[in-house]
Formats: sequence, structure tokens, C-alpha cells
Amino acid sequence: MQEPTMPATTDLCDAYGDELRIAEPIFTDYGGLRAFHGPVVTLKLFEDNSLVREMLGEPGGGRVLVIDGGGSRRCALLGDQLAELAVENDWRGVIVYGCIRDVLRIAQLPLGVKALGVHPLKSVKRGEGQRHMTLHFAGIVIRPHDMLYADADGIVLSARPLS
Repeated sequence: MQEPTMPATTDLCDAYGDELRIAEPIFTDYGGLRAFHGPVVTLKLFEDNSLVREMLGEPGGGRVLVIDGGGSRRCALLGDQLAELAVENDWRGVIVYGCIRDVLRIAQLPLGVKALGVHPLKSVKRGEGQRHMTLHFAGIVIRPHDMLYADADGIVLSARPLS
């Protein structure tokens, strides 16, 4: 499923290539919404998803949560309960530089989800991490309030909305 008004990442690259940041192709699609876009909100944390729950409990307003989990493959930072919370609160998508779990249920939700992989173990809950940080992974810089566009061809970011 794709948002009806979202331009394809390939078309954006053709039209705006010089001003885009294009993520390395390291992510797999897991959500029921395969193409999504929105303003970025960032979290930086490691094997602790307390802030993920906190953030997704807030009104999303069509935004995309980008989580720098340090690339850890030792636990999941997002599961079905948090994905359902994201849908309830109008988040458009979640990008996880780390792992998720409950992928069969997440695939049924109208939410874009991309992650490095899957792990059955839940994370710890220490309340650690940082919000609204500039992130560096997948060969790019990701800033709060960037516009993120994601589909089956990849993830691109822009400092401004594109059409």
C-alpha cells in the first residue's frame, strides 16, 4: 500500500538529486504501508525503547520517527504494541537502525516500518536515550524536521518538502 499523494523516490531523485540525501540500501520493509513520507522526529538510544514508547504515545501528525539504535541486532526496539500505538496516534512511519519484532502483525498495520532486521527479544527499559538529535547512519545525516520519503526503492531526505 502507498500513500496516494506521495511521489516515488525514483522520481524525486530524477528531479531533485543534487539536494537529496539518499540512504544506503540497508533496510528491509516490514510495515503494511510500503511507501510513506513525512517530517522527521529523531531518537538516539541503545537497546532501550523507553523513549520510543514515549514518543509514539504523542500525537504524530503524519510524522516519521527515525530511531538510531546504534545498529544493534541484540534486541528489538519496536514491536506490535508500539506499532499499534503509532497508528492510533497518527504516525506515518518508523525507521529503525536496529531490529524490530512481531513482524507478521506489523505487516498488517497501515504504518511504514523499515529496520535492519528482526529479533524476538524485547529491549530493556531504563529510560535512556536522547530526542531531537542529528543522526548519522546509512551513509547520511538525518536532522529533525527533514522531510523523509520512503518506498520500495529506498529512503531519501530533503531539507524541505518536495512534490
